[in-house]
Amino acid sequence: MKLLTDALKELFRKASTLKYPFERKEVPKDFRGRPVWDMKTCIGCGACERICPGEAIKMEGRRDEATIIYLQHRCLFCGQCADTCPVDAISMSEEYELAGYDTDSMIFYYENITEEDEEE
Repeated sequence: MKLLTDALKELFRKASTLKYPFERKEVPKDFRGRPVWDMKTCIGCGACERICPGEAIKMEGRRDEATIIYLQHRCLFCGQCADTCPVDAISMSEEYELAGYDTDSMIFYYENITEEDEEE
């Protein structure tokens, strides 16, 4: 009898799921989505490249001429790059819909911005 009453309660209870993708759940604080670089702040030290366990970050050049190549398909979304950055130039975004079929679309380039570039 208890089984029947429990079944009836569950039958008329409000659904606990969202109608994704039409309804989206708010991401929690400190969610670790895709890392994003602020190249105005980045000093090109390479700390993020060295600490990345998935080898998802490659840096060409250093300091003012740094270009960061982020390979999203290799990223573990651990946040160690953001934690290691000495100038807080890396933040973890709230993006979570990152799946794709083509790995070329999962490669992001961040080039250092100089004062001359800003004037243009």
